[in-house]
Amino acid sequence: MNAKAKTDLGEPILVTGGAGYIGSHVVRDLGERGYYPVVLDNLSSGHPEAVLCGELIHGDVADSELVGSILRKFAIRSVMHFAASIQVGESVSQPLKYYENNSFNCLRLIKACLENKVENFIFSSTAAVYGMPEKVPVDEKAPLLPINPYGGSKLVSEMLLRDAAAANPGFHYVALRYFNAAGADRQARLGQDYRQPTHLLTLALKTALGRFPKLEVFGTDYPTPDGTAIRDYIHVDDLAGAHLLALDFLKSDKGSRVFNCGYGIGHSVLDVVAAAKRVTGIDFPVVHAARRPGDPAALVADAGAIGRELGWKPSVPRLDEIVASAWNWEKKLAAGKP
Repeated sequence: MNAKAKTDLGEPILVTGGAGYIGSHVVRDLGERGYYPVVLDNLSSGHPEAVLCGELIHGDVADSELVGSILRKFAIRSVMHFAASIQVGESVSQPLKYYENNSFNCLRLIKACLENKVENFIFSSTAAVYGMPEKVPVDEKAPLLPINPYGGSKLVSEMLLRDAAAANPGFHYVALRYFNAAGADRQARLGQDYRQPTHLLTLALKTALGRFPKLEVFGTDYPTPDGTAIRDYIHVDDLAGAHLLALDFLKSDKGSRVFNCGYGIGHSVLDVVAAAKRVTGIDFPVVHAARRPGDPAALVADAGAIGRELGWKPSVPRLDEIVASAWNWEKKLAAGKP
């Protein structure tokens, strides 16, 4: 089918990593808004069935020839870039993997976008760029001092985008700095489905289901009220909605910006464990372990800017509601996908 025919199904948007956790929720929303998501994913952690609309191209963002052909075939003008390695601990032990996959591949993608007249670029960044902020909640003006290669690799990508946009007036971007994405599609169509899960909530719920014998809590000696790390947990549906607003912002030609995505509410690791036990009704085993390298004590967002400039009004559900949506998804996975 030619590019014109594809366009007749809605404006095509290239979504790298769109078969993964957050990307698939954004793809869902793009389809519901009348766009035609063109998903490029190597399926290293994503799943074909998570692409609910548009089409999936099995390939790697590192393949510049493939990326260029997609951009030309579909006359792409807007790109959403999710494809990345995301495990903080692994980034400490394998830093070059993270700089190659997250930074160098982003450079390749940006170059292809500029060569093919892409106008809008939405980047999946992270609160890890802040490292260990002196002030919490942290806003976008805080010093960028990542303490692990994961955060460092994302910061390099932000710098690449900043400089590319400054040198190319027709190219603009929004970088969204995620705090802790959690939960699942409220209809249990989508959720976290990593082969080797590392997210706290997912591990807690899988422990409740008996997949793991115990849940490890890494670090109980942080300078926080209960000694465990504090994070800002944002429902993935609210995070997905921020991407659609970012696309609207770029299409209105308002320039390039960086925004935090969080609720401004901090929950400790033990808060999340307690919520998982309340929601599931299962008192699963929990053991304390040493801190993981690269983990800051507290990261909570000041997300006022995205509300003021993009009109983002998240639902801000209670922690138990976030956990409940993830629990419904985990029970569906355990029962077997339809």
